[in-house]
Amino acid sequence: MKQILTIVLISITGFIAFAQTTAPKYSNEFLQIGVGARGLSLGKTQTASAYGANAAYWNPALLLKDSSRYNSSLMHAEYFAGIAKYNYGGFSVQIDSISRLAVSIIRFSIDDIPDTRFLFDANGALNYDNIRFFTASDNAFLFSYARKIKVKDRNFAVGGNAKIIYRKVGDFANSWGFGLDASAHYESKKWQFGAILRDATSTFNAWSINQSLLKDVFVKTGNIIPSNSLEITTPSLGIGVQKIIIQDSIWSLAGMTDFIFTFDGKRNTLIRSNFASISPRLGFEFEYKNTAYLRLGASQFQQLIKLTSGESYWSFEPSAGIGLRYKNINLDYALTNIGSLSGGLFSNIFSLNVAIY
Repeated sequence: MKQILTIVLISITGFIAFAQTTAPKYSNEFLQIGVGARGLSLGKTQTASAYGANAAYWNPALLLKDSSRYNSSLMHAEYFAGIAKYNYGGFSVQIDSISRLAVSIIRFSIDDIPDTRFLFDANGALNYDNIRFFTASDNAFLFSYARKIKVKDRNFAVGGNAKIIYRKVGDFANSWGFGLDASAHYESKKWQFGAILRDATSTFNAWSINQSLLKDVFVKTGNIIPSNSLEITTPSLGIGVQKIIIQDSIWSLAGMTDFIFTFDGKRNTLIRSNFASISPRLGFEFEYKNTAYLRLGASQFQQLIKLTSGESYWSFEPSAGIGLRYKNINLDYALTNIGSLSGGLFSNIFSLNVAIY
């Protein structure tokens, strides 16, 4: 076991060093948006507190917190007045008392993008009938597994994701990628602890560019013709804690926090250094008779600069939401600005979770 841990640590250290020198700072960002209205209303503090099929995304080890035989979850959101669409679906199944499987699909897309390469006809006249349309989409398929293990008479849960990523920009370019996540979870009375190493061995996207469709336009406009390339998503570490603050037969209050570590140099986060940047998240959940929920969260703590005066100030992204539970059905709502992708300041997000026992 010690030898395996040593090999894992050496591998992680090597990839972190590689990330700090050659890899891009942002890659596959659509996988950072999050899933499920509950998690989004809690400021994405889900590393130690996710449940149901959504746990496969946040921390696959938490799949074992679900005692149902089958669990499914759906979410749909639209941005820029419906131009961009974000869809998620997840399904998990119990294998036995100590293990569980899940599969998830995430898709972020923009449809009907105008292709104006043929806007001018052979005579140089505008011809709007020549406008064609294409779709740009980012797709991810997650295959998750979780299992309970015993370490020195203590029960832990471990889990992992195998991710297949397919990204497509019309007929112009597409890429295939593959990556792995590893996670763990431990519960002690009113405390829960979770950790996830995303893109543990880095995630690689191999881009294929159809240069024949782009050559003429790029030459005329003086742009460099893109070529086939490899895009790398470097490892990041999430650590989460949840504490039941108050609990009785009628209502309860839970507080949770996450710390997200990135190792690709300084980012605009609350804590940053050349080795790692740390982004904290906070969330609170009020529960009434296991039927109604009120949620508050805060994330995206950043330092901004006023354009008028040049003064700097700190900002954060608030979020809120409610949840209703009827028997085995959960309907959740979140009011938040997801990844700054919405057309307005805030987005309305709904998600549905169904369990079968």
